[in-house]
Amino acid sequence: MRSLFVGVVAVLGVSLAPPASASGVPVVLPSLARNLVSYYDFEHPVAGDASLERDRGRSGTSLKLINGGADMRVRDGAFRSSHRALQLKQVNPTVAGNDDWKAGVWAPVPGVPTLHAFNGAREMSVMGWFKMTGQNPAPNSNSANPDDFYSAIGLAGVLSGDSNGHAVRGLLELMQVNGKMSLVALGRRVDGAPSQYFTANADWQTLLPANEWVFLSATFNFDTGEIGLYRNGKPVEGYYAVPGDPWALAGDPEPDLASATDPLGIKIGGSYPQNTRETNACNCRMDSLMFLDRAVSKWEVALQYAWMRHI
Repeated sequence: MRSLFVGVVAVLGVSLAPPASASGVPVVLPSLARNLVSYYDFEHPVAGDASLERDRGRSGTSLKLINGGADMRVRDGAFRSSHRALQLKQVNPTVAGNDDWKAGVWAPVPGVPTLHAFNGAREMSVMGWFKMTGQNPAPNSNSANPDDFYSAIGLAGVLSGDSNGHAVRGLLELMQVNGKMSLVALGRRVDGAPSQYFTANADWQTLLPANEWVFLSATFNFDTGEIGLYRNGKPVEGYYAVPGDPWALAGDPEPDLASATDPLGIKIGGSYPQNTRETNACNCRMDSLMFLDRAVSKWEVALQYAWMRHI
């Protein structure tokens, strides 16, 4: 596999070095390196503050490990050269508090300047490893009804330019669609406007079985309206849930781009990364999260999955 990776580098002529594991093996395809805005492997705390995770992508956007701090880095890994993963969880299901373990970064308008690559973006992708480790969906801690559960399970995404910590520009999520919890890739081209989401046909527990690492990818082309959803390197069969033209692609001007605003941050494992409330908790682990300013191709998704499995 190492020789294959070197061959890909030579063919593509990519000079920007992708992030590497502790043993020095690259963990991201060279063709993705120049578009890798943010990358988090949860093995690189920021010096002097272990509650922050260092961004190994080009943006340098430190990620806050909310409520659990350094304890959220646990001994686990989605692939052989990974030694740590991020633990997310609901702490007190019966209390409407702000103690769920989640991660993210949030800033009010004008947003997070280091995420400027997603300002007016034509394309983007969200990729990473996910493992369900507890009760999902979680009990709704904001409700007095013990039989009330959240209607979504937060995975990972980039916020819109007007977000309160919930609304997104591009997201991997588990959410209710037509009364059924489903795996979705959700994108919003224009701040404050409707989103479109590509919804998996298969049952979400089949796609994300308990205690099993799964590699998920979501790609968004805001110009063509195409959304891709992949599991373990292969396309997921599904459908576009919102009829019509929710991204308002018809007519001029062209090309169609995302809003010309810097995202207000990144959310991982639940909404409201500024920690004013808790919503859509995920009892799960995550590893090697990637946020890119390009819609990754089908073959690159497959190669990235195959490469990580063998390093």
